[in-house]
Amino acid sequence: MLESPPSAKVVNAYAEVIADLNFEGHSVAVVVGGGEISREYIRSAAAMGLSTYQQDTVAIHASRLNARLVAMKLGGVSSVPTSIDGMLQRLARNRVAVMGGLKPGITTDTVAAIVAAKWRADILVKASDQNGIYTEDPRANKKAKKLDKLTYERMKQILGGAHRPGIHSIIDPVAVDQLVESRVKLVVLNGSDPRGVIRAIHGEKIGTVVS
Repeated sequence: MLESPPSAKVVNAYAEVIADLNFEGHSVAVVVGGGEISREYIRSAAAMGLSTYQQDTVAIHASRLNARLVAMKLGGVSSVPTSIDGMLQRLARNRVAVMGGLKPGITTDTVAAIVAAKWRADILVKASDQNGIYTEDPRANKKAKKLDKLTYERMKQILGGAHRPGIHSIIDPVAVDQLVESRVKLVVLNGSDPRGVIRAIHGEKIGTVVS
């Protein structure tokens, strides 16, 4: 979970986590979203009467700027891949790779799900501003209950739907469909503590597990 623009403190903490995971022998693909800045651009584009395609396009550029900042911290690399193949090539070469958005019509959740499937990843960790997946949106219903475990099909029942520019779902609907197909294990957790990613990868109880 990153602020937009990314907080130096948070990026530094995640850099330590990724270094530790690399030391343990893991390859780590990092997909960075555009956050609130991208949604502000989308709102401006919509107010100008621009199409949803154009709204998504400006959001993608915001996510790539965030990703470049993170990539510079992780490996001193100022460029980020703009295709799945480019991401996989860099991941194979460096064991760490960072990218932002890919194309209009999908969010970085979907980008992460595609990368995980293509890389045949053991696990996809979504660092969010929530503690996991709930029966309903906890921001709208305070009585919503957090789910510790659920199936892909149940996830689709809760989070399925259609994409729209600036969608702010715990996992976007297109990513949900991708995960239902690929069956990559998913852990959704609160990203305010970067060490939670290590806990998830080690199989400790944290967040919500979809498998």
